[in-house]
Amino acid sequence: MSRSLRVVYMGTPAFAVSGLRSIVESQHEVVGIVTAPDRPAGRGKKLRFSAVKDAALEYNIALFQPEKLSSEETVAQLKALQADVFVVVAFRMLPKVIWELPQLGTFNLHASLLPQYRGAAPIHWSIINGEHVSGLTTFLIDDNIDTGAILLQKKLDILAEDTMGTLSERMQTHAGELIIATLDGLASGSLKPIPQKGVEIKTAPKLRRENTQIDWRQPGQRIVQFIRGLNPFPTAWTLMENNEETIQLKIHDAHFVKEIPKENPGHLTVKNKQLYVSVTDGYIYINKLQLPNKKSMETTALLNGFQFPTTARFIS
Repeated sequence: MSRSLRVVYMGTPAFAVSGLRSIVESQHEVVGIVTAPDRPAGRGKKLRFSAVKDAALEYNIALFQPEKLSSEETVAQLKALQADVFVVVAFRMLPKVIWELPQLGTFNLHASLLPQYRGAAPIHWSIINGEHVSGLTTFLIDDNIDTGAILLQKKLDILAEDTMGTLSERMQTHAGELIIATLDGLASGSLKPIPQKGVEIKTAPKLRRENTQIDWRQPGQRIVQFIRGLNPFPTAWTLMENNEETIQLKIHDAHFVKEIPKENPGHLTVKNKQLYVSVTDGYIYINKLQLPNKKSMETTALLNGFQFPTTARFIS
């Protein structure tokens, strides 16, 4: 059995919780947890804890929520923990003064098979781009984003019906075991970091308003992948134009039927309690959508009380 390591764990969203729990339940010792500061959220602007903080409060472990990671106080606090390794999952970029502190380095769990899909949104973009395989990678942090030497990887199939949400959940079930295997390998000295090879890289840039809008001129299957890759968040959106009025809708779920369309891309048809949109190679059937300032609804339920204008169309 490999020796027990002293670990500082860094993470913020729900995706990072399973990794924390796995280390706490292992032979290794979590000596500190670093997560985002509490932020006001919702209409009441009440302070909201990160998912990792919610989990951390169950354990009697030192918790840190620094505004500035490179501050002298934060560096001194983390150095005093005498950790062998820092583990990072879905956290912000670390300054060198932090990631170089532990003797065994700092490793990150990334939700892709590096070097592919470096960046902020690897799960989203792997589905958007129609990949059939994704996975998890642990790698040593260096001066650049997601470029450090690879420690371990775990492949996962992307299913035809997967959304960002379902693939993320499946990844979370495997995250802990890969983190523990990485810690065990570092502890025993059996892991040999492998530099990332220079291949043609597909990136995973941060998702913003301008790159989450549906382009109805794209092929139908590509549009469905786009919608699934952004479900449940941040959600694909489109503009609906009706004469001089334009409103924004969110599309949560859809499926594609390939055939020769009779109308131009973006044309809306409502028939037999179904809403479908013309695209270049067929029709996109909208299964679930969200009107402005409303909750998301199944299309069949929405059409019971909402009537789309006959002149309405989706625009790109």
